[in-house]
Amino acid sequence: MVKFAANLTMMFTEHDFLDRFAAAAKAGFTAVEFLFPYAYEPDLIAEQLQHHGLQLALFNLPPGNWEAGDRGMAALPARRTEFEASVTTAMRYAAILKPHRLHMMAGLATCADPQAVAAYRSSVTHACQAAAAQGLSVVIEPINSRDMPGYFLDDFAWAAQTISDLGLPNLGLQYDIYHRQIIHGDVTRSIDALIDIIGHVQIAAVPDRHEPGRGELDDARILNHLDTSGYDGFVGLEYRPEGDTVAGLAWRQKLGF
Repeated sequence: MVKFAANLTMMFTEHDFLDRFAAAAKAGFTAVEFLFPYAYEPDLIAEQLQHHGLQLALFNLPPGNWEAGDRGMAALPARRTEFEASVTTAMRYAAILKPHRLHMMAGLATCADPQAVAAYRSSVTHACQAAAAQGLSVVIEPINSRDMPGYFLDDFAWAAQTISDLGLPNLGLQYDIYHRQIIHGDVTRSIDALIDIIGHVQIAAVPDRHEPGRGELDDARILNHLDTSGYDGFVGLEYRPEGDTVAGLAWRQKLGF
């Protein structure tokens, strides 16, 4: 059975952030995810999760200065001190919010730069070691260069090889179906090939990132394939509703979910 988590950064934006938990629960969700919780004290978010009976599937480590263009710091050698501080912050939030996993963004760099590669691998190791102390896993996610030009991690094979090379037991792949289709295509076969390292999945219609079922992929077939593959984690709904969030949820019934 596919377990969906509403992405509260993108969905239910008709409400203020702390009110989105109630809206998601009212819409029938039992799990949520979001990008960055750091504008709010963790106790406030934990109260919303607990009050509405919601599991927290995932959130991201701090990315640096998002408004100034940062998209993570892990592959940036000159930002190592800031990166380590961001891990400490994320672990403080995780201790209270109890997510299933944490996503670590890489930053704007190139894997053709040996220093960026070394910094990234070291940063992944550092984050995984910190997360392991709380019994948590870390996931890394390839992101397409159309949505995020210059992003360091933009290749699924490179990500899978990094996971294999590092051999960290709490490191996995965040498999975003939207990004996979834009970068490489070949979605169902790649799910089969990568299933052993997939720790979290996200979905949105391609190419416009709206509700599943409105794009070029057969999203129902992909979700059913994922389910029968043995994946038992969450599928994060990281899409931008085309209109009203609740009205847009009609896609679930149309696709049989």
